[in-house]
Amino acid sequence: MSLKRVLGATTALTLCTAAAFAQDTTITIATVNNGDMIRMQGYTDQFTAETGIAVEWVTLEENVLRQRVTTDITTNGGQFDIMTIGMYEAPIWGANGWLVPLDGLSEDYNVDDILPAMRAGLSHDGTLFAAPFYGESSMIMYRTDLMEAAGLEMPDAPTWEFIREAAAAMDDPENGVNGICLRGKPGWGEGGAFINVTANSFGARVVDENWQAQLDSEEWANALNFYVNLMNDYGPDGYATNGFNENLSLFQQGLCGMWIDATVAASFVTNPDDSEVADSVGFALAPNAEGVDRRSNWLWAWALAIPAGTQQSDAALQFIEWATSADYIELVAENEGWANVPPGARTSLYENPNYAEVPFAQMTLDSILAADPNNPTVDPVPYTGIQFMAIPEWAGFWTEVSQEFSNAYAGQQTVEEALARAQDIVNEAMEAAGYQ
Repeated sequence: MSLKRVLGATTALTLCTAAAFAQDTTITIATVNNGDMIRMQGYTDQFTAETGIAVEWVTLEENVLRQRVTTDITTNGGQFDIMTIGMYEAPIWGANGWLVPLDGLSEDYNVDDILPAMRAGLSHDGTLFAAPFYGESSMIMYRTDLMEAAGLEMPDAPTWEFIREAAAAMDDPENGVNGICLRGKPGWGEGGAFINVTANSFGARVVDENWQAQLDSEEWANALNFYVNLMNDYGPDGYATNGFNENLSLFQQGLCGMWIDATVAASFVTNPDDSEVADSVGFALAPNAEGVDRRSNWLWAWALAIPAGTQQSDAALQFIEWATSADYIELVAENEGWANVPPGARTSLYENPNYAEVPFAQMTLDSILAADPNNPTVDPVPYTGIQFMAIPEWAGFWTEVSQEFSNAYAGQQTVEEALARAQDIVNEAMEAAGYQ
């Protein structure tokens, strides 16, 4: 037999063996129940057809997802081969050795195409530990028809004072329209994230340079009182339990004049298949308080990471490369249009002339670029991160704080009582962790 025939036979045998191995491989992915993630699940059969790797999904509400994956990663539970995490977890867990470094991504994947802010936020010491499925900041989404009827024009960069004026003008209780819908749901990444960036935009900070809590400051009192008064006057009933998905549903039904939340929501509120107000939605930068040089926008990516305890790291890496690639973006665009592709992750998307025609594309990019995790507050702080402090203890103590705030939203305690309890929670956490 010739050498050429031997090599050919060997190659064929190798491919058959790999395919047989893949057919016996199943990976389990934990993810959040957001629209883009659910859309990705609909295309999973194509990944399986291409690779032979089967995929099982565990799809969870945001707060539950965070609890489940945190428990699994810290106990080396091994329930998941891929976890959906974000900019808070990736660098901390990567530094702890809990995640597999994503240094095996192919040259065709083009890691350098990931937006610098997203790549930096998902890395530790220059090593990427999670690949962004989509990236986001926060911005204002508003009803252009109601704004016009109120005789107002939304500035590109409004203040909170204008937002209150507009909410009052668009509020229409008789027809069930709330002037504004905002998060109040407990959870450090739900209502806790929103009130933190709101406080930033009023000049507040969680701790000072010596890690002393600042929740008893005038700036925090101004921010929380403004938020509670705004929502009590013009927000939906029960806003204390509303998070991203609840407010998305309200806005899509035409029951909100404005909604300030994740930029990724833009495709869902402008999709006529899902939104009753798709043809009358405008966008603007997240607001700031008058005279404060910080806006209430955050920086986040929902990203895919491989826990170190998995036995399926090769198959998991194949899936991550497939799901977070430029080719996946093209796949969604071909089937569902450019407005529905996962945004905010790749530079090439914003250089694509097809995407430039999407009405919210530029505002999404502007919002992402306006976020500065290294300088999140007016006064200096010893931490990085905008809607979170990039320290391991944050998720625990800010979840407690968010519950205190939600109790105030629900009328179960005063703003002053909530802030006093939050002050104690933060100081106790800082002292116990040795920061002070």
